[in-house]
Amino acid sequence: MAHKFKELLIWKRSRLFCSEIYAITSKFPDSEKFGLTNQLRRASVSIPSNIAEGSSRNSNKDFARFLQISIGSAYEIETQLLISADLNFILDK
Repeated sequence: MAHKFKELLIWKRSRLFCSEIYAITSKFPDSEKFGLTNQLRRASVSIPSNIAEGSSRNSNKDFARFLQISIGSAYEIETQLLISADLNFILDK
């Protein structure tokens, strides 16, 4: 049972979220290019990517596993944004 990932609201929103992460990290210090900037961008890209990959699986169980991986990436991002706030790269909200 393949899902049409381009029709999934969560996939659409995760793409927008990824764009927001790129915009935020573009303002980080150059010294963070290979640090938090890279980590945040990779994790944000993995969210819609895993949703898309999971949608190609033949079972809902497999799809759910990829959604769990996406949630894990979201927690990574939350942690990295908190660290970014600790370092005064962004405002803590």
